[in-house]
Amino acid sequence: MAKAQSKEKKIFVLDTSVIIYEHNSIMNFDEHDVGIPITVLEELDQFKKGNDTKNFEAREFTRLLDNLAKGHMLQNWNPLNGKTRGNFKVLMDFKSKVDANEVFDEDKADHRILNSALQLQQDEKSKKVILVSKDINLRLKAKSLGLPAEDYNTGKVKNVNSLYSGKAIQDKTSPEKINFLYENGAADARDILGDKKPVKNSYYIFKNGKKSILSYYSPFKDQIEHVEKKAVYGVKPRNAEQTFAIHAILNPHIKLVTMQGVAGTGKTLIALAAALEQKREFKQIYLARPIVPLSNKDIGYLPGDIKSKLNPYMEPLWDNLKFIQNQWHETDKEYSKLTEMVNQEKLVITPLAYIRGRSLSNICFIVDEAQNLTPHEVKTIITRAGENTKIIFTGDIYQIDTPYLDSQSNGLSYLIDRVKDHDLYAHITLEKGERSELANLANELL
Repeated sequence: MAKAQSKEKKIFVLDTSVIIYEHNSIMNFDEHDVGIPITVLEELDQFKKGNDTKNFEAREFTRLLDNLAKGHMLQNWNPLNGKTRGNFKVLMDFKSKVDANEVFDEDKADHRILNSALQLQQDEKSKKVILVSKDINLRLKAKSLGLPAEDYNTGKVKNVNSLYSGKAIQDKTSPEKINFLYENGAADARDILGDKKPVKNSYYIFKNGKKSILSYYSPFKDQIEHVEKKAVYGVKPRNAEQTFAIHAILNPHIKLVTMQGVAGTGKTLIALAAALEQKREFKQIYLARPIVPLSNKDIGYLPGDIKSKLNPYMEPLWDNLKFIQNQWHETDKEYSKLTEMVNQEKLVITPLAYIRGRSLSNICFIVDEAQNLTPHEVKTIITRAGENTKIIFTGDIYQIDTPYLDSQSNGLSYLIDRVKDHDLYAHITLEKGERSELANLANELL
């Protein structure tokens, strides 16, 4: 029975949200067929102009479909490229026996997409028709009309609760090993961990009773090294995880760092302070974040010029810079140096869209709120890295502001899951809130 079900031919109908999430999604359904409602093409036409990722995805999908359509009429089933793939066609906007426009008392694009899928369900009785959408509400509407619906799962992290944290705690480490690390600063990995293979660039807390030591596994030396607490640009780490994060950012061998944690754990502050500590190593420091307008309205709805529109979104980044600057008195050299860096654009705080398409050479690039990026956006950013560039992603995978992403499908979760155990990569999950006792109370009880 299980074997028979696995060979059951299906037809997946894609919503617009799937296309703008990943333009080549049409190629990711194995041997099954794929239907594209004509309404989706109409919606993509509205997205084709602009510099956002959704605009890029819309344009790329249109080019892909144009290549697939050469010599074919799109209202018929046509083969997708590759011997193991199924067929595709564009679904016309017919009215099925159950009319979504009448059921939901409104004629709109989502309901026309539902009608196309319902019509296909009537026409293709021998196959299972499934609507694929990133829009939860549309999936619920489909199911209420008797149409199977599911999320687009390609690239989704299966279990975020077991997502790589970047550290491990060894409670029963012998005092002799802990003393050896303290005295020598490093030890052969096998002498400390035995035959257990450590994750590259991972961190350890070796403990025995009240005695403990913070450590790091170096894949380049195959050693466990002692990690000392170090203040960076006036900011002192308040817990082990912050100490590890600073170590990763200051490590010249590590070119890609991710930091994950709830609000108040110090992700952005630690990233910025550690970047400033090594400002002489880079031509510029970029601190950027994606713009996610409230109610998903474009920033054009806001009053004022472009600077006035963007200031509210950049204010949290400026707050972190002001906190670091206020570690010193106004007459101190370090205080004025930060102001000078901003004025000379050695330190740039900017929306993420403003650096898209640039070559990032000799730059320390911090991307804040990375959980609001798609996996494709994260890949695009990393592929822009040139020589002597370090990229740091920070965010909270459970605090997502975009409607078509969740803790499993966002770019930060995807990056942590896919790149762990690589020579150039380190990750640390910050667990303890350090903003204030009141902030910790909210995180724990509310």
